[in-house]
Amino acid sequence: MPRNALYATIVLVLAVVAAVVSFANGAWFGVVWILMAGVASNLAWYHLRKGRAERRAAAAAERG
Repeated sequence: MPRNALYATIVLVLAVVAAVVSFANGAWFGVVWILMAGVASNLAWYHLRKGRAERRAAAAAERG
């Protein structure tokens, strides 16, 4: 797993936990955490797909 994807996944988990805690306390500020979780999710997927594409390109270059 690429390092940036790992960091984005950690931020995603922390943002979801923060949103749950905010909503449990009755604060609507949890909406901001949900938005941050969405951005972190997109970043994680982007870096995972980018890493897979780079590995495939390197394997194809080795083959010929």
